[in-house]
Amino acid sequence: MSSHRAWIGLGSNLDDPQRHIEQALEELARLPLTRRLGASRCYASRPLGPQDQPDFINAVALLETRLSPLALLDQLQALEQRHRRVRARHWGPRTLDLDLLLFDNSVLALPRLCVPHPELTRRAFVVVPLLELSPELTLPDGRHLVGLTDTLDTAGLVALLPAT
Repeated sequence: MSSHRAWIGLGSNLDDPQRHIEQALEELARLPLTRRLGASRCYASRPLGPQDQPDFINAVALLETRLSPLALLDQLQALEQRHRRVRARHWGPRTLDLDLLLFDNSVLALPRLCVPHPELTRRAFVVVPLLELSPELTLPDGRHLVGLTDTLDTAGLVALLPAT
């Protein structure tokens, strides 16, 4: 069974979000057939969508895994549930949000999963920590991630102390 690299976006804005991110980073390292290779610093950011909610704490983790993309997605969603994730409204507040951003250099369009994450290139709170973690990263379409930072609004994105 071969190993894969997967980049995971983490976000939280409820019930001590920094703690949720730190715990999730530890839990990602304990997923079956998986080890955590690294994690970005945490970043505070304004919420996307509805503004009547607290700011988010975001980070990105890099995993090495022998899980398939869908098996990894199942593990991520189970981890969200252990953090009492409630999907009350689109882009609403949450205790933990885990997104499979990239899986090797794969492009997947499945009913439950699209990789690369469809919004990845439009979100500073994803691109900035992703670049911190993997500065030479190239997207499956050949674009260098570093070239995206000029097009993103980074106002309101604040680096915090390292999560781990």
